[in-house]
Amino acid sequence: MRIGVLGTGMVGRTIASKLAELGHEVRMGSRAAGTEAAVDWVADAGPNASEGSFGDAAGFGELLFNCTAGGASLEALAIAGEANLHGKVLVDVANPLDFSGGMPPTLSICNDDSLGERIQVAFPEALVVKALNTINCAVMVDPERVPGEHVVFVCGENAAAKERVTGLLGEFGWPGERIVDLGGIAAARGTEMYLPLWLALYGKLGTGDFNVTIARSG
Repeated sequence: MRIGVLGTGMVGRTIASKLAELGHEVRMGSRAAGTEAAVDWVADAGPNASEGSFGDAAGFGELLFNCTAGGASLEALAIAGEANLHGKVLVDVANPLDFSGGMPPTLSICNDDSLGERIQVAFPEALVVKALNTINCAVMVDPERVPGEHVVFVCGENAAAKERVTGLLGEFGWPGERIVDLGGIAAARGTEMYLPLWLALYGKLGTGDFNVTIARSG
């Protein structure tokens, strides 16, 4: 599959590298083609990797990952071009973290809205699926780093889009029974608001190699 990954940070590079390793053709996008981070990634990732602008990556991909900083995601997607998002599954991995007040960051969107919802409203013809935003990037693509029956969440309005994303998560190593569909895109409010707790746990544990599980009776 041709996949566009928007964002050259750690999350974007980790996801793009795994996709290329799995045999997908991957184009990494940034504000302008030829950025140092993207060029270096191509050199490391091998023959399935290429790079370009946000528009280049969005136009290239049959399926897209938004791995940009949450505060800049709407702008980045606008630069990528609405026409390049039309009808495509857009996996939103970003979180609306606000670092303006220092560390730890706060959320710029919360409670009655979410970044995932704002992306869906801004680009109504894109098939937005929120996923992977509650997990460290290394665990996203290698769930065996964490023992036990821990889970990954997906949400979005289009069932077929979520099914495609579930298939990719399976390629990453997530068993189907550990992929939890939370329903519509409004559920992104909950997964995004988990981030303050995730940050507190990271500070306590000193590692990103952890995740949540669902324990229930019956």
